[in-house]
Amino acid sequence: MEIRPVTIEDAEQLLAIYAPYVRETAITFEYEVPTLGEFRERIRTISSILPYLVAVEGEEIMGYAYAGKFKTRRAYDWSVEVTVYVRRASRRTGVGSALYRALEASLKGIGVLNMNACIALPKEEDRYLTRDSFYFHEKMGFSLVGTFHDSGYKFGTWYDMIWMEKSIGEHHTDQKDVRFGEWTVERKGGFR
Repeated sequence: MEIRPVTIEDAEQLLAIYAPYVRETAITFEYEVPTLGEFRERIRTISSILPYLVAVEGEEIMGYAYAGKFKTRRAYDWSVEVTVYVRRASRRTGVGSALYRALEASLKGIGVLNMNACIALPKEEDRYLTRDSFYFHEKMGFSLVGTFHDSGYKFGTWYDMIWMEKSIGEHHTDQKDVRFGEWTVERKGGFR
């Protein structure tokens, strides 16, 4: 498996990975599957400043992960919101973990210090949402920082939303600026 930067040409495969999450789960609170044009624009906007990575085996994309700005005000520059989606057939194979490790390395490389994850959480697991994302992030070193109760309504059910965080760098009083747009991905093997 290779982890590499996203390209606009990847949009169709990424959208095919994402669409079932929209239509069949409460993992995302998005109701409508974005159009291919909208998805391309999301890729273009995000990857122009922050890491957006894909995991590829042969010609098939197995999953993707990216970081987005946590907030737009400048004081938040050192914090990002991270996201990962994996093709259903590739879940629990290490693809998500490999993507997050590569994403973390890329973020460290440009001076980001805090990874934040916004995660849908059921009060009781159901056919649309389990606690798997919480457990995955916990395994990846994230800690729970807060719960927003009944903040997402999908499939006739109210779901909580939690925030988890992971510090990936040292915080200083003379902190250097984040080098937006300068991200890369290590091309070493052994990501799984």
